[in-house]
Amino acid sequence: MGEWTEFRPGDRAPNGGTYIEIGEASFHMGVNNPKKVHLEKGEPFPSTSNKDRKWKRLH
Repeated sequence: MGEWTEFRPGDRAPNGGTYIEIGEASFHMGVNNPKKVHLEKGEPFPSTSNKDRKWKRLH
């Protein structure tokens, strides 16, 4: 099975890196001034700007 690509607040980071906040329909809907956060492996994701947003790793 593959690794998850979208994470909810409270989930643990699978790998260290920078993560960016995305909208619920990130394919066609961008987020203005999205939050970015750097996490180490195993750290929990912080809350997002609203309940419909998630975190995604910035490549």
